[in-house]
Amino acid sequence: MDSAENKRTGNHSLRLISKVKPIYVLSILVLFLAISFGLTKTNRYKLCNLKSILSRQKLLNFFHPTPLQKKRNENTQMPSAESESEPPFCVQWMAPFLSGGGYSSEAWSYILALSNYLKTQKNSRFRLSIEQHGDQENLEFWEGLPLEMRNLAIELYQSECRWNQTVVVCHSEPGAWYPPLFDTLPCPLIDYSNFKVVIGRTMFETDRVNSEHVSRCNRMDFVWVPTEFHVNAFTRSGVDPFKVKKIVQSVDLEFFDPSKYKPLDFSSIGTLVLGSDLTGLNLEEKFVFLSVFKWEYRKGWDVLLRSYVKEFSGVDNVALYLLTNPYHSDRDFGNKIVQYVEGSDLEKPINGWAHVYVIDEHIVQVDLPRLYKAADAFVLPSRGEGWGRPLVEAMAMSLPVIATNWSGPTEYLTDENSYPLPVDRMSEVKGGPFKGHLWAEPSVDKLQLLMRHVMSNPEEAKAKGRQARNDMSRSFSPEIVAQIVLDHLQQIINNIG
Repeated sequence: MDSAENKRTGNHSLRLISKVKPIYVLSILVLFLAISFGLTKTNRYKLCNLKSILSRQKLLNFFHPTPLQKKRNENTQMPSAESESEPPFCVQWMAPFLSGGGYSSEAWSYILALSNYLKTQKNSRFRLSIEQHGDQENLEFWEGLPLEMRNLAIELYQSECRWNQTVVVCHSEPGAWYPPLFDTLPCPLIDYSNFKVVIGRTMFETDRVNSEHVSRCNRMDFVWVPTEFHVNAFTRSGVDPFKVKKIVQSVDLEFFDPSKYKPLDFSSIGTLVLGSDLTGLNLEEKFVFLSVFKWEYRKGWDVLLRSYVKEFSGVDNVALYLLTNPYHSDRDFGNKIVQYVEGSDLEKPINGWAHVYVIDEHIVQVDLPRLYKAADAFVLPSRGEGWGRPLVEAMAMSLPVIATNWSGPTEYLTDENSYPLPVDRMSEVKGGPFKGHLWAEPSVDKLQLLMRHVMSNPEEAKAKGRQARNDMSRSFSPEIVAQIVLDHLQQIINNIG
């Protein structure tokens, strides 16, 4: 979801052409074609079509500007809005809107909240524009978005900003900020001095920020982080405390509303990878644990499997469903699970292994609430989270949640609304760009007890789920978070305007 370790592949979209000098146009087109030919024929066509939809108007303006646009281009670095009566400032939000990952989901939560709020304001001093940045486009994610979100994306992608009247929000890991450390559309597009204010929105899942990223954060005018945990980690690592602001993430309570949905049929999407075949048995009678994560060590899938198979066996009325996707790996999750269990010191119960299912197909955004609705509890014993998007979605759906009581989730986990999982110790990150950092080792034994407790006390668990939704509504609704963002943006604009 929100890993800072992911050295993401590039996504130089055609829309960049409208924002650079003509001398660079040919090289950008060559790069775009090179990226496109690496795709399948069908996906290449779909991706080109998507980019053309989002970029068509800007390309027309670039190659065939009207006299008024020519005049504006001479006086400003960017074409301005079509109407001189529009707000004087622009907030350009650059994020992986089309990737489907954690940063993507978070960025959309802000944009939806802000756009809804701005529609009701007649005298706003700024308007919104968005730009794909930091991750590669995911066609399945785009095609699974509700129609109104796709229409909003097109509208905001085609909204133009004068650079010297723009507040830029770089919503990604610092390695993608200008100049980027890997192949991606930089944020901001050119040097920081060309814009009114540049804000970095980021997070980490370990106990610190490395020196390169500290330097990049300190180049920003402000750095928005989602939790008090991050405020402490960033300032302790050397980021200027004046720049660091806590801006929590919202969750769409209207979309993730359990009263609106019927459960998704797990039997139609899950593949049994551990335990005996359940053909002929009624899965609806079983207690279902659900976990949603990408397949990486940080997510604690090993902790989850170890706790689950130690606590339950084939005679227990229980099933564990894992919705997962690759992270620098192949999709052979079933064999990975079997190899882990059989290669460990775990002894197979007399009654056989408890049932484990894998869902490795893409679940479109509009079906996610139905997925949560089909479960009895949500569990994620990760070693570190920036925020924990699936956790707050599950809580909004009134699911009882078991989650590691460290890092980002400490912002919203309480004994009243969830089952915070204790940490046994801190351990060193063994590889990657954050080698030597520390993250949590959640307790296997305590997770066993909590999973059994939740299953054995369904009414208590449901009560915690109801409290979880109430807490999400009270502190993290789009309206509340939009106001937090707006207050800070208005303060910035008042100071510069």
